[in-house]
Order: sequence, then C-alpha cells, then structure tokens
Amino acid sequence: MDIFTALETRRSIRHYTGEPIDENKIIEAIKYAMYAPSAHNSRSWRFILTSNKEHLLQLSKMHPYAKMLPDASWAILFCNDLNAEKTEGYGALNVAASIENFLLAIHGMGFGAVWLGIYPRKERMAMMTDFFDLPDYLMPIALCSVGVPQNIPPQPNRFEPEKILKIYK
Repeated sequence: MDIFTALETRRSIRHYTGEPIDENKIIEAIKYAMYAPSAHNSRSWRFILTSNKEHLLQLSKMHPYAKMLPDASWAILFCNDLNAEKTEGYGALNVAASIENFLLAIHGMGFGAVWLGIYPRKERMAMMTDFFDLPDYLMPIALCSVGVPQNIPPQPNRFEPEKILKIYK
C-alpha cells in the first residue's frame, strides 16, 4: 500500500474477529512507531504489549471506550519516559507521533486498530499505572487495541478546505 492510500484509508477499527496476530507483526509495527519524529530526537516513547486474554478483558472494563478489547488480539500501552524527555512537556507529543506511525503500520499490514486516549485524564493514567505496575517515570499516554477487522468502515471525505484559515505567499 502506498503512503497516500494508507493515510487516506486508515480508519479506527473497533470490531475484531478474535483471530490472533503474530507477535512478530506487532513488533514490526512498533519498529515503525520508533521512526516517528521526537523533540530533540529524545525518542521518549516506551511500549507495553499484551495479548493476555485476562488483561484484555480487565482493560475493557477499566477504560470507557475499550469494549472491543476482549475480541482484540493485542493491546499496546504507549508511554512517555519522563527521564528520557529532553524538553519538558513534549513527551506526549513524541508518543502521539509514534502512535500515528504505529496505526499506519498496522493498517498497512491489513490489521485494524484504534487509539484509546489515556493522557491527560488523571484517573485513566492512574488506572493504567496501577494495572501495569508502572514506575513513576513512565507516563501512560494511550492504549491501542489491535485485531483482525470484522469489517472496514466506509471511507468518508475528510478534506475540509474551509479549515485552512490563511495562505501567505
């Protein structure tokens, strides 16, 4: 799939078949996540991967928008390592860029995923910190579910030229 097709057709996938996805495919997508830009090249992102069915079930009950997790193959927790963050406050942006790369990689592989927000909701951050027993320097940013899509939602036209406020020449 070329990059422009991937950008235009990537969708949030919330319904999965329950089929497993090989760990090597997830690791490959994480590799592409690590090619994202980051402030001062800090690469402060960190990843926790689980395919444990009990974890997926528990996480689905903890996060209000994670009901799809029991049918997912994987959940990936994207974190910011505060010790690696070279410019305070930019870590969440670093991780967000890596998440988008990850989502595009998963899509390019023919799988589906959805970004489940955690940061900046303190209660969600605390739940993930407790669940995964994270050290204080790891800040949970988002959880992504990954699975084999049951179906692909229709592709809307999302180009809205009226949102381009000014063009300076």
